[in-house]
Amino acid sequence: MSLTSEDADPSEQRAVARPAAAIAQANRVTFNRLELNRILNLYGRMVADGEWRDYAIDFLKDRAVFSVFRRASEVPIYRIEKDPRLARKQGMYSVISATGLILRRGHELERVLLVIDRKLAVV
Repeated sequence: MSLTSEDADPSEQRAVARPAAAIAQANRVTFNRLELNRILNLYGRMVADGEWRDYAIDFLKDRAVFSVFRRASEVPIYRIEKDPRLARKQGMYSVISATGLILRRGHELERVLLVIDRKLAVV
């Protein structure tokens, strides 16, 4: 006797669907905990200064993007991107302005974020 789709246990169908969803999630590029901690630390300081107000994180198939907004209804003023395909070339981290200009690209997130991390300088 064979089981048809009506006779199958719904929990077995969900168990089969889970690995496919896990594989789809594994194909996405994400920020790791240390990268996200550094980005959110910068974001918190800029919010405290009143310069930034909102952010969005996108985990895409080919890159991860952290977008920073001055207001939620505007386009992002900065996009911090992680693109692993560029790791052996110019570096996988980049900061991109609202106009699409790449402000800095490199292999280390700390050095790339220096372009927007304005610290007080003694003049």
